[in-house]
Formats: sequence, C-alpha cells, structure tokens
Amino acid sequence: RALNPEHPHQAGTAQNPDIYFQNREAANKYYEAIPAIVEGYMKKIAKLTGRAYKLFDYYGAEDAEEVIVAMGSGCEAIHETIDAMLKKGKKVGLVKVHLYRPFSAKHFLAAVPATCKKIAVLDRTKEPGANGEPLLLDVKEAFYGRENAPMIIGGRFGLASKDTTPAQIVGLYENLALPQPKDHFTMGIVDDVTFTSLPPVKEMALGDPSTFEAKFYGLGADGTVGANKNSVKIIGDNTDKYCQAYFAYDSKKSGGFTCSHLRFGDKPIRSTYLVNTPNFVACHVQAYLHMYDVTRGLRDGGTFLLNTIWEGEQLAKHLPNKVKRYFAQHNITVYYIDATRIAQEIGLGNRTNTILQ
Repeated sequence: RALNPEHPHQAGTAQNPDIYFQNREAANKYYEAIPAIVEGYMKKIAKLTGRAYKLFDYYGAEDAEEVIVAMGSGCEAIHETIDAMLKKGKKVGLVKVHLYRPFSAKHFLAAVPATCKKIAVLDRTKEPGANGEPLLLDVKEAFYGRENAPMIIGGRFGLASKDTTPAQIVGLYENLALPQPKDHFTMGIVDDVTFTSLPPVKEMALGDPSTFEAKFYGLGADGTVGANKNSVKIIGDNTDKYCQAYFAYDSKKSGGFTCSHLRFGDKPIRSTYLVNTPNFVACHVQAYLHMYDVTRGLRDGGTFLLNTIWEGEQLAKHLPNKVKRYFAQHNITVYYIDATRIAQEIGLGNRTNTILQ
C-alpha cells in the first residue's frame, strides 16, 4: 500500500451531479456567518491588546469627499499622507480592508463616509483581460444600484514589492480631484508603453519631523549591512526611540550593490517605504559617485559621508560636478575618510564597516 511515483494512484471521494451542487450551496450559511464571527474575535483581541480593528476601518476627515480603499501594505503610507493633507484642509480619507473574503457589503458601506463623492480602489494584483481587479469589482458591486453612488475608479500598486510612497498617494488624490479622473491607472512606475501611470510627483518627507532618516550605499560583503543592523539594534535596545531598518541587495549579493535604509525617532514610524528623503547619506564606495545618484533626495542642511582614497584638491577634482553642485545648492555638510587605508593599517583587511560605523 506504499505510495510509489512509479505506480501512481488516486484515492478519495467522488461526488456525482445528483449531490455535488447541493452540497456546495449547503455551505452558504457558514460563509455568511463568518463576518460576525470575525468581528466578535476582533473585539476580544481589542480587549486583550488595546489594538482595535474592524472589518473595514476608516481613517481621515469625517466629511471626506475623496476616499481611497486599500488593503494591507500600502495603508500605512496612505495614513501618513492623510495626516499631512488634513493639516492643509484637504477632505480625504482611507478605508482599510481587514476582512476581504467573505466581502461584507453592509460593513463596507457603513465605513465609507456619507459625504464621499469619489473612490479610488487600490489592488496589489493584476488580472490581465479583466475589467478591473478583484477589490475594485467588489467595491463597485457594493454600490451597484444605490442612489447617489460615488464615482469609483481603480488602479494597481506594489507589484513585486514596488515602493508605495507619500508622493504617489498625493498624486493619486490629485488625480481623484480631477473632473474626469484617470481610471485603470498604475502607481509607482512610469508606464511609457501603455500610458497607465499617473503623473509623477516629487518625493516629499511627510513622516514625523523628529524621525531621523539615513541611507548607506555599500558593496556586498564589505560589512556595511552588518554594521547597520548592529547600529539599529543598539539604538533599539538602549534608547527609547522607535527604529526601522531595511536592506536592499543586488541579486549578486557578495560584490554587488547594497543600500541600507534606517529610520529612528521619538514617535511610531508609519513609513512603509524606502528612505527617499534622507537626513544623512553615507557612500562607502567612491566609484558609486559616478554610477548612482547618491545625493538624490538628501535634505537641505543634511550630511554626506564619503569613504575615499582622495584628499584635498584631488577630492575636489574627482568629485562629479553634479554632486558638488548639489552640495552647494542644498547646504550639505560633507565628511570624508579613507577607511580602507585605516582598516589595512590596523589589520582588518577590507572590512571597513566598524570604522565607518
């Protein structure tokens, strides 16, 4: 009776047409009961943890006219953007989906403010050939046949973990405010083939002002990532600050490009995206000055650290003009160090990470 791939066999039940259809439909009552059961357990979780969740959570202005419907990863960045837009008097909001299937239209409609005129639904999936992605179609169906239903558009974001930033969210709300918003859009890419993308908006720092953002460019296996993991653990374990760290690797790993993104501050960090507007940038490989836009997004009055073998006039001569211009225009404080030489002198070989840390 042993299983053998040389002699496969199939075992199990078979339901014929006389009962299969009936059995499938007999399960309906269990699916219909799920929203109420989940809601009950969410209330129990709230009592135990202090974190309250509903099937659909609304965040934003009570009288919002433009509302985004989203689920999962993009919500924190949208939440952060809404905080900044509310301060400017914008009437915007967000419905966070916590229970997608079964989709409770009753709970969803209760979460959308009555003042809502336009809805943008974000899906993190693509269904080629469909008239819209799943969440969009569900939202449209929930409003189908209702009086004064808002205009509903949909788009895609975050495929393959593509970054979703506040600038993109601002661009989406700007699109939603148009008399005829762009539908079936994409967010986070520049689509110059089928022209689905929204116009790009310049990156902006919308996180808490007390949060310090740092970006480190390194070489795979030079220890930069290890040192940054170490740093963020020290800050997290020995201070009262909130910390966040993310490390982007080239597919080649050892010898490839690495970029470390660190944030720490006195308030919880909602920024679920890479550091685009750093206060501090460290470039541990001098060749990257010519290969990558290492100063991009560095804030006015920020700090730049360069690991280089050049000094004095030689450094001024070899620095690319666009980098020098950026330093001058944005009042950047620049430090440089020959960590490679120091590492060799004190017997660390090519491990520059502790020196730079």
